[in-house]
Order: sequence, then C-alpha cells, then structure tokens
Amino acid sequence: MKFTGELSVKAPRAAVYEKVRDARFFASCVDGVKDLTEIGPDRYSAVFETKVAYMKFAFKVTVAVTRAEPPREIQASVEGTPLGIVGRMTATSVTTLTEAGDETKVAYAVDATLTGKLGSLGQPVLRSKAREMEKQFAARLAAAFAPSGASS
Repeated sequence: MKFTGELSVKAPRAAVYEKVRDARFFASCVDGVKDLTEIGPDRYSAVFETKVAYMKFAFKVTVAVTRAEPPREIQASVEGTPLGIVGRMTATSVTTLTEAGDETKVAYAVDATLTGKLGSLGQPVLRSKAREMEKQFAARLAAAFAPSGASS
C-alpha cells in the first residue's frame, strides 16, 4: 500500500527539518508511539499502539533513518511485529521538504506492507486510519511552530 500526502508549516525549511529529524519530537507527533529508545546511530525501537476499525493493535517497531540530506529529505525504514497476533509490518518512508515563501511544504510517501490480521482489514480501512494520523501529525507539527501566546 502506498500513502502520500503533503502539509504546510509556517516556518523556515531548516527549522522544520531539524524538528522532523529529531526522533523524540517526531515520535511525539505520531499518536500512539511509546517507549522510544535509541538503539544505535539513527536506529530506534518503540511500541506503536493504534486502533483500526474495531480492533486495537500494538506493534514492537524498529525505525532506521536510511538517508538524510539536510534540509531537503529524510528516508527511513520501519519494521514491526504486532504484539499478541501473527503478522508483520514493513514500510519505507520518504519525507521531502521544500520552501514555499514563508512556509515549508512537507511531502511524504510511505510504501507499507502489512501481513496477518491487520493486512486482512483491507486498504480502505487502513487508508482512512492513515489520513486520521496525518491530520494529527500536521496539527502537532504546526503547533510546535505556532507563536507563543497565540490563541486558536
């Protein structure tokens, strides 16, 4: 399954890159990520919990930054196994940052493969969950660059 999207952040590209490249900050923007641990240079382990349709899933994941070209692009690979059920998740993501006036456009492409019970849910349900996660991520990233004292 391929997921792509784009969002804008009202901040300079270099600043957005630094935030997105910070594993702890990035994890804080993704709903359901817990217990992030650095296991090597540009390698992390974490637990990712999510609810898809009527089922809850928890994955033990490892994330490796496979390529970083500041301030333009970050590529990462993710591998995980669900806790309590048989299956596997693998994904490759590419995040590209481009300047657009006083904003930074953050474009992403994720190519994911899911096997087992989660894979059997089907693409429409998983795409819907991905869109929901994208909205949460965009809101948290934008909040990090909001002027202090700004009200919504």
